[in-house]
Amino acid sequence: MQHRFILAAALFVSTTAAWAQVPAPAVKQAKATLLTGATLHVGNGQVVEGAAVAFNNGKITYAGPAAGFNAGGTAYETVNVNGKHIYPGMILPNSQLGLTEIESVRATLDQQEVGDFNPNVRSVVAYNTDSDITPTLRSNGVLMAQVTPVGGTISGSSSVVQLDAWNWEDALVKADGGVHLRWPAMVQTGDASPQATQRRQAREADLQELESLLAEAKVYKNQKNDRENLKLSSLTGLFDGSKKLFIHANYGKEIVEAARFAQKAGIKDMVIVGAADALVVADFLKENNIPVIYSGVHALPARSGDDVYLPYKMPGMLQKAGLLFCLDYDASLHGSRNLPFIAGTAVAFGLPKEQALSSVTLNAAKILGVDQQVGSVEVGKDASLVVSEGDILDMRTNKISYAFIQGRKLNLTDKQKYLYEKFDTKYNQEGKQVQ
Repeated sequence: MQHRFILAAALFVSTTAAWAQVPAPAVKQAKATLLTGATLHVGNGQVVEGAAVAFNNGKITYAGPAAGFNAGGTAYETVNVNGKHIYPGMILPNSQLGLTEIESVRATLDQQEVGDFNPNVRSVVAYNTDSDITPTLRSNGVLMAQVTPVGGTISGSSSVVQLDAWNWEDALVKADGGVHLRWPAMVQTGDASPQATQRRQAREADLQELESLLAEAKVYKNQKNDRENLKLSSLTGLFDGSKKLFIHANYGKEIVEAARFAQKAGIKDMVIVGAADALVVADFLKENNIPVIYSGVHALPARSGDDVYLPYKMPGMLQKAGLLFCLDYDASLHGSRNLPFIAGTAVAFGLPKEQALSSVTLNAAKILGVDQQVGSVEVGKDASLVVSEGDILDMRTNKISYAFIQGRKLNLTDKQKYLYEKFDTKYNQEGKQVQ
């Protein structure tokens, strides 16, 4: 009995130590705050030297030259950030953050539901606010994410969350704003093998089922229903513009085919996710006002004959083509903290620096439908912003001094900092003993 008690106590202590690496969410803003002396990067392309940013009750009340600030009778707590840089909090789209923790442990994986057609799946209800990964993103200036399901043809709905909350309800910025469609891959027409024929038939069956499901949802929307059909009701927002269809497709023909399919079904707003061939069909996307979430900056070119630097150059080329786009980080979930640095890579290969910032802030907010709340440092928006000692897009100078979500000052401790300090102490102690 005593042995069991000791074992239970040991487990409790080890669990407590592990969870202690995830800081408790910040308390609601109690005092009006004024950041002064920094260079302000608004997020919309504007830069203000010697700026001041004020916020109260979680909202920005002033953003502009420090000389123009007027407290208007409000007592502001002043924070001198002279020589530093103020940025809007970055937004990570198309992410399984909070849905996946340890890939080899099935109990920590909540990103996918069984079946091919799951429009009624709400990914946000499985969102884990206590993920060890989340604080590592905040430490680099990423303060929001689009929690996105995977798998099947229709994976479910995504929501936008802020990354400092006790539970998923507190985290919500926009609930169930997008339905995710993974467009069935085309099969090479010249391939007559049994395997190719089987894949072609399966693809045709998927498209027929998808067409039927969307047609049923459109009818369901326009009639009175005594009993709710969750699958159909979750799709009705696609027909009045209250939801967006996020189409995951990479190749040019698939992008055009999927967009035309959605238009024929009566869907108003859509976004292409992945979009490796976005430049190939740029005229089509621009003509139809379809934005892009580009996924492959840190990836190999799709074709052997492509310029080896094409993925790095793609954001700059999309900008020149006049497309609305943002960047995501799909290389690995644990690497998502590197979102600012893929934007920095794009700067090195032709994308202007402030447009690169927009590609992970305001552009992402526009595409996700939350630009009235976040995405830029402007009066009336949420005070979700960061202060960096240097260029936030540069791995060498990105050092976050302060971060605020809705005016709440965040604790920037994370697991990696904890481990660094732990082993830095260990080896410093060993070095002194050797001496």
